[in-house]
Amino acid sequence: MRSSAIAVSGLRKAYGDKVVLDGIDFDVAAGSIFSLLGPNGAGKTTTVNVLTTLMKADAGTVRVAGHDVATATKQARAAIGVTGQFAAVDDLLSGRENLQLMTDLKRVRGGDKVVTQLLERFDLVESADKLSSTYSGGMRRKLDLAMTLVGNPEIIFLDEPTTGLDPRSRRTMWGIVRELVAEGTTIFLTTQYLEEADQLADQIAVLNGGRLVAQGTPEELKRQIPGTHIRFRFADLYELDAAARLLTGSVRDDEELTLRVASDGETRSLRVLLDQLDAHSLDAQEFSVQRPDLDDVFLALTDPTRTEHLSKEAIAQ
Repeated sequence: MRSSAIAVSGLRKAYGDKVVLDGIDFDVAAGSIFSLLGPNGAGKTTTVNVLTTLMKADAGTVRVAGHDVATATKQARAAIGVTGQFAAVDDLLSGRENLQLMTDLKRVRGGDKVVTQLLERFDLVESADKLSSTYSGGMRRKLDLAMTLVGNPEIIFLDEPTTGLDPRSRRTMWGIVRELVAEGTTIFLTTQYLEEADQLADQIAVLNGGRLVAQGTPEELKRQIPGTHIRFRFADLYELDAAARLLTGSVRDDEELTLRVASDGETRSLRVLLDQLDAHSLDAQEFSVQRPDLDDVFLALTDPTRTEHLSKEAIAQ
């Protein structure tokens, strides 16, 4: 079992009468990607600010890389790197100069070698001596992340790192993040792109109204939301009619010649349905398991008008 890179217990923060964080608890395993999701105003930024020592909590404990952020702030800061939604790149400097500035500020030995390695790693060699103001959005984000890596932080906080990037640049950033984790770095990710969390995160926590309303792997969260079904498509209306009579409670689409059957999506359940069709000489041209995606999970957990759709497991979280 991996050790905790971040351990949060009973974290509370309020601004006057407004409670922003109401006693949240979570652990982030070392060498993993943890994603914090939530609507605007849920408390994500406040959580990140406390974890990165930029803000003091009112109550609770936070340990980052084994250091209490309240009593060992300097040690905690030395273990982390932070890349914000807006790249902290100096437009008056070239890419190389931005990196050199970071090696100087962090007093990194062999700074020139580190700069060269980072430029190569992030495919910025050709543009290294151009002003960063001329960089595309994707290049600026790569440079910003490269600057964050100066000093080899154990834990990197990525606050909406791909906002505004085109799909190609976003996937390039995903590849870099996966490489960092493969090398043992821990990533704490906040993002507005649910697909990004689904693709990258080992664990996800959903924050709403200052409380964590769900935690788990992407697949565990999807299973908490009703709506999983098997979708069958038939060759003609005759077979669709026969299948609809056989599989009671199913929902048909005559135009698409499809039948939706509520299911848990597990192999055993699918086999039972296929055996029923086969026993009546009915042959579906194709079938697929359709599960709720993270968009469905997010809406069900954060939209009060949809709380009735939560499973007991989700409510218990």
